[in-house]
Amino acid sequence: MRGPVVVGVDGAPSARGVVEAAAREAERRGTALRLVHAIGWSSGVVRWDPAGGGARDRVGRMLTEAERVARRAAPLLDVTQEVLMGEPESVLETESRDASLTVVGGHFPVARPRKGSVAPYLTAHARCPVLVVRGRPEPAGAVVLAADGSWAMREAAEFAFAEAAARGAELMALRRGQRSRGAPDGLAGILRDLRKSHPEVTVHDRPVPGRLGRTLTDVSAHAQLVVVAARGRRGLPRLPWDGTSRFLLRDAGCPVAVVPSNGHGG
Repeated sequence: MRGPVVVGVDGAPSARGVVEAAAREAERRGTALRLVHAIGWSSGVVRWDPAGGGARDRVGRMLTEAERVARRAAPLLDVTQEVLMGEPESVLETESRDASLTVVGGHFPVARPRKGSVAPYLTAHARCPVLVVRGRPEPAGAVVLAADGSWAMREAAEFAFAEAAARGAELMALRRGQRSRGAPDGLAGILRDLRKSHPEVTVHDRPVPGRLGRTLTDVSAHAQLVVVAARGRRGLPRLPWDGTSRFLLRDAGCPVAVVPSNGHGG
């Protein structure tokens, strides 16, 4: 049985859109939606539960409203709520171990991830794909795959093909025009294999001259979703903050899915 879609609920102005996106992803996958709110240790246990005080009521209202939003987006969805103690990034990393997808809002710093930046932390550490909700997806747009030809590409490509099939969308694989020896054959093999398992998906494989990150960001303004691989080695943090990912996570005009490799995919 596939794990639930987990969404972090924090009461931010963008929370409604994040929950709606998570509900639709859970509906597409035929799995449950798990609404998670984390109470950071800095908030203090005493402030959280002195005698069933205001904090508990506020969080309860927040999660009830989030569930209402989710059920409006997907009325038949199985929705659960959970309040957990811990810093949000650590709580959601732990939740990701049993999830098929983790969904968060998309505020990113310009530089590298820093303490307190939940979404950048998760894209580097989560054990399942992370959907970063940002921008305005184009409902009729393509699913765009950042096809860099690296060894980390297969899981990202599988995820992109599955999303394109589920959404009834075309898949656009954008790749750097200049590649190291052997990389084009590897990418072509991945795309060829996945075309066989998803014959319903129309694929456009396009080389990109110049900076791939900037091109992906521009294309994202007319896309449903951009998919990028999170690179790393087993046992070490995955840091998707190369030039390509930095542009996407900061400036993309639609949601971005960051997909882990080395057996960590969902």
